[in-house]
Amino acid sequence: MKLSALLTCVPARTIGISSDPDISSVHYRSQEVKPGGIFIAVRGFSTDGHNYIEDAVARGAVAVVVDRPVRSSAVIVEVENTRKAMASISSAFYGHPSGTLYIIGVTGTNGKTTAAFLIEGILTEAGFPTGVIGTINYRYCGKTYSSSVTTPESLDLQQILSDMKASGVTHVVMEVSSHGIDLLRVYDCGFDAAVFTNLSQDHLDFHKNMETYWSCKKRFFTDVLMTGDKRGKAFAVVNAEDPRGKELLGVLSIPVISTGLSPKETVRADQVRFGVDGIQGSIITPEGAFDFQSPLIGRHNLENILSAAGVGIGLGLPVASIKKGIEKVSLIPGRLQAVENHTGRHVYVDYAHTPAALEKVLNALGSMAEGRMICVFGCGGDRDKGKRPIMGEIAASLCDLAVVTSDNPRTEPPMAIIAQILEGIKKTGLRAFESFELSNGLKERGYVVEPDRTRAIRLGIRVSRPGDVVLIAGKGHETYQIIGKKNLTFDDRVEAAYALSRLFRGGR
Repeated sequence: MKLSALLTCVPARTIGISSDPDISSVHYRSQEVKPGGIFIAVRGFSTDGHNYIEDAVARGAVAVVVDRPVRSSAVIVEVENTRKAMASISSAFYGHPSGTLYIIGVTGTNGKTTAAFLIEGILTEAGFPTGVIGTINYRYCGKTYSSSVTTPESLDLQQILSDMKASGVTHVVMEVSSHGIDLLRVYDCGFDAAVFTNLSQDHLDFHKNMETYWSCKKRFFTDVLMTGDKRGKAFAVVNAEDPRGKELLGVLSIPVISTGLSPKETVRADQVRFGVDGIQGSIITPEGAFDFQSPLIGRHNLENILSAAGVGIGLGLPVASIKKGIEKVSLIPGRLQAVENHTGRHVYVDYAHTPAALEKVLNALGSMAEGRMICVFGCGGDRDKGKRPIMGEIAASLCDLAVVTSDNPRTEPPMAIIAQILEGIKKTGLRAFESFELSNGLKERGYVVEPDRTRAIRLGIRVSRPGDVVLIAGKGHETYQIIGKKNLTFDDRVEAAYALSRLFRGGR
């Protein structure tokens, strides 16, 4: 594509242009630049792409896109915002794939991944070749690729969408994070539908306060969904059980499907029963009602099921396909994922890493627990510090034993993170144990600190007895632990299975 053609979508000023070079590739990482490529200098969390322009040119970049004055032997393209420019240039370079794909965005603090799996199940059951872009991975047509972020950078996103389109995908379900909205990763990407799951405290290291965080999420519906070629065609599905969802319903001017338990909602649940075997009930829609049975656990997953059903109704799908699509989803990796064992214990691994998520999961399990509740959890380093004492207080209030450990400490000292968690635990007056005091079992409610996550998981399972519930929270599907700047192999599910096998064999 000629540079001039690529720039028709971007207000820009070119400097040093004596010809109109062909652009063979687009890049924002200088080390990946290929001869004939264009390099877009974007600012990241720890570095600035403008500092790598010389490296990009040395590798063959024929043009560079900047939003501050620079000198270069390549053609310089000055724009107001390189992130916004990257989104538009990437979309144009890959032929605007979102224009012909049916794209459903799912946003909210918690539930995005589960809702995306459920929507994928419904679409697949209805016969649509479906792609998914999310926290766990992105996948389509039998191919699965690892994902390092929930919502990819705009260049990566447009390339993925282009590949999906070329492979025959017609519908895409995309998890849309607040970072993805605020950093313009989904700018110039056309959405046909958007789902709001809920809002609670998270990412305040980035957004600073809850109102800014909420404003960002709301923009996905009031701005992103209302722009581009699909303007006027899109619809929203909003969880009316969440207070922010109710607020969102009052400001949207596009078609909306509300979901919840109230008779006034467009899609609602009735006669619901929660149990260790899942959720049973009826879903009532404008197109008819149907009974359903899902192995997913807890009220929060009922809300996710209703969101997915709302998408199906918005798309005009038969209720039979919606029912089958919901019921075919039996497992979401790292989301209340049971660890099979022969010891009589109920052990679950969950991604809950926010106060609201931890509370919902503990309440869901607690309402079904025959025995005691044990929770192994920590908080991530270099992230929202304000939620640490809140999560500590929640765990202490809802558990018989809270095992406080490391999550992904990153560059923070693990004990400094744990100390902030303990601020909340100590508010409850819960008794503090040393590990050796639990060698003969748990005699009364309390908490224990074990910064080594492997040992913490083994301790939580060893102290448990048949009928108890053990929740290992925070990392879910992750297969690594970030300590310092290193990613070390670690999987809560693997560690829990090993600890249970030792227990079954009589080991400690």
